[in-house]
Parts: sequence; C-alpha cells; structure tokens
Amino acid sequence: MITASIISGLGMGSMYALLALGFHITFIVSQTVNFAQGSAMMVGSVLGYTFCITLGIPWVVAAFLTLSLCALYGLAIERFLVRPFHSRGSEAWLLATVAGGLLVDNLVMFTFGKEPRRFLLEGVDHRLELFGTGIGLMQLILPVVVAAIVLALVLVRRFTRLGKVLDATVQNPTAARMMGIHVTRVVALSFAVSTVFAGIAGLLIAPLVSVHSEMGMLFGLKAFAVAILGGISSLNGVVLAGLLFGLVEALIIVYLGSTLSQILTFSLVIAALALRPNGLFGSKKLVKV
Repeated sequence: MITASIISGLGMGSMYALLALGFHITFIVSQTVNFAQGSAMMVGSVLGYTFCITLGIPWVVAAFLTLSLCALYGLAIERFLVRPFHSRGSEAWLLATVAGGLLVDNLVMFTFGKEPRRFLLEGVDHRLELFGTGIGLMQLILPVVVAAIVLALVLVRRFTRLGKVLDATVQNPTAARMMGIHVTRVVALSFAVSTVFAGIAGLLIAPLVSVHSEMGMLFGLKAFAVAILGGISSLNGVVLAGLLFGLVEALIIVYLGSTLSQILTFSLVIAALALRPNGLFGSKKLVKV
C-alpha cells in the first residue's frame, strides 16, 4: 500500500508540477500569473474527451488539436484579460483571469454538461506489477513527461536563440526592447506555453479521474500553492514542490483518509510559507535556471 501510494503521489505531484510550471513561466517573463490555469487544464481534458471519444479521432491527432486550442486559449487570456490592465500598471488582471476561468468553466458546463465522464483509452488502464504492487501505466507516464518537459525547457533556455530572447526579457524588459526584442510577443508566448502545459496535464490526468466542467478549480488552486511553496521564480523549486505536495497528499490519504487530505496538505503549505515566505527554494530575486 505504501509503495502504491508513493508512486501515485509522484504521478499526481508531477501533474501539480506541470500546472505550476505554467505559473512559473508567466511570472518570470511578465510578473503576472494566469489564474485560469486550472480552467485550461479542464479544457484540455474536455477537448481530449470530445475529440477522442465523442468524435472518434485518433489520440495523437486529438492531442495535437487539443494543445493547439489550449495555446489559443492562453493567447486570448494574455491579450484580453492581462495586457489591457498590466500595460497600465493595474492589478485588475488578477480578477480578470479568475473571471475568465469561471466564464469558460460555465460555458463548458452548458455545452459539455455537468455529468462526470470516464475517459477510457485502450491500454491506458493497463496495470503493471512493480515491487509486488499493481501500478497504473499513466501514473508512471506522468513523471516521465514532466521530466522531459523540464529538460526541454532547460535546453531551450541555454542553447537556443529563443532561450536568449527569453532570458533577456526576464532580466531587463526595457533593455530587451532597446535591443529589438518584441517583449509583448514573448509575454504572449509565455501564456500560450503555460496553457499548453495545462492542456498536457489535462490530457494525462483525464484517464485517471472523471472529466467534468468543474474539475480544474481544485487542481488549479493546488498548483498555485505548489508554485508559491517551491518559490515561483525557481523552475527546479516548483517541480520539487509539486512532487513533495503529491507525496504528502498521497501518504495522508493512506494513513488518515481522504477527508483530512485537503485540510492537512494546505495547512502544511501555510506552515512552510510562514517559515520561508519566499518558498522552500525561492529567493527575493528571480532565480536563473
């Protein structure tokens, strides 16, 4: 049971980390976050279900279409809910992104329906024997996907022109503009990437949970807690905090039951932040990966 809970916790923690990476990217680039990140995860799950199950489109094609639409969703959030306020020095983008996520949640509820649905894919529900315990295949895939994404982010930032443009924007947006970098496009790209990460999380978690219009809210809150706990400016910190959060949550469920899991995990996050206000791995300054 402990082995199964640890592996399950790493799987869920990887999903939290993937969502939290979206908060990390928009924060380091624009000093803003997208509070519709949980909604974007829900959109990924619902679109994946619609394309793959309802319309019968092959999974690979369905995933491509889903992530493309998630990217457009991120661009729309940045253009209409963040940029008009942030460009004028207003903090109203906080409420605007929350309201935008709620709007999309309700649109999905009226079109997709409120009833939870199972996203069953052939082979995904297959269980493997590991250390004498049956483990779901998707629980093993999630950490591998997150590790691959983190590695890709590090390689892009260190060895590509796009990475240099991103670093210049992060370090000094004004100087970046003077050097001919279109900072507005970089910010828009960061929002698109953040919602693509949320869409990937939605596609991967959908076979493990029920797909419905309200599924993203709690996941989004947990992911934001993970981002703050890890130090939102630290990529490594956000990922480690996500894994830690998932492990602690899984162990609490095993030993104390699911009823207390939300209370205790969020209480532990609050206690940790009381001791380290900048996060377990964060600092007052932006951390360069």
